Amino acid sequence: MVAFDAHAWLLTDPVTAVGAAPVADVPWMRELPAQIRLKYASDVNRWTALGEPPVALLAEATAGNLAQSLVWRDLLVRYGVSDVASIVLRDGFGCWAFLELWRTDPGPRFSEAEAAFLADLAQPLTRAMRRCQATTFAVRTARDRPRLGPVVLVLSPDLRVRTQTPQTQEYLRALVPPAEGRQPIPAVAYNVAAQLLAVEDGIDANPATARVHVSDGLWMTARAARLDGPGSARERDIVVTLEQSSAAERVDLFCRASGLTDRERELIDHLVAGQDTREVARRMFLSENTVQDHLKAIFAKTATRSRRALLSQALGG
Repeated sequence: MVAFDAHAWLLTDPVTAVGAAPVADVPWMRELPAQIRLKYASDVNRWTALGEPPVALLAEATAGNLAQSLVWRDLLVRYGVSDVASIVLRDGFGCWAFLELWRTDPGPRFSEAEAAFLADLAQPLTRAMRRCQATTFAVRTARDRPRLGPVVLVLSPDLRVRTQTPQTQEYLRALVPPAEGRQPIPAVAYNVAAQLLAVEDGIDANPATARVHVSDGLWMTARAARLDGPGSARERDIVVTLEQSSAAERVDLFCRASGLTDRERELIDHLVAGQDTREVARRMFLSENTVQDHLKAIFAKTATRSRRALLSQALGG
């Protein structure tokens, strides 16, 4: 329905909107760190700024002067890109992904009708993406759980990998499985590091963190920070850590992906704290029957049948 020559589809942390896991096919793969850095540094059609409609076209936003886009004039122009369609997948529970479609010369630019078609797709795609994320909170036995260890990458200021811990490759392969015989791409590291640069430049205020599902119900949190040392801050390397998400981080994501209301999320927090029905009712100023009704609604949304199963999914076993 909408033709394109290259694309990138990126899952994001619903709170920070920082990219975590991508599927992409672009001719500038060797320049991927630069493309990600420039994307986060550009405020033209930035996914975090798209509202209604959730679609923006580069040629339209720049009135045909594509050079207004930093990522275009520093990278995409060399690959003959003539237009970019940007689509954000966001709902009341967070930002779940964004999609970019590129067209190159001599093809036509994206039309208003194509933009409208993409805008119509945004809501059902967002709902589907969120529900897919909810299915990752499956309970695994201790034997099935992946081994955990220190996962650290050190990137140069221009996002080139300088060094990493031995287990890093194992996790990167799980995040973005590479083609046979190729090294895994540290996409989540590039994204959180690029967000750190965007924060330093005042482009965006969200923290440089992203939660990402690795495999078998395991969620991990990536964070980026500057290393200490001589010279200016912008000359120092960036360290990216990847560690198992905390209980609070995981429960928050579980509630968002499951589409729980604020009241239902509050109830989950009380259950996580170990409170029984009577204490939950007292703290929430509800009757015990109303608490049970809320629980039934939560069970239906999370495909669970008991408090124990609910907490096992939310907390990870």
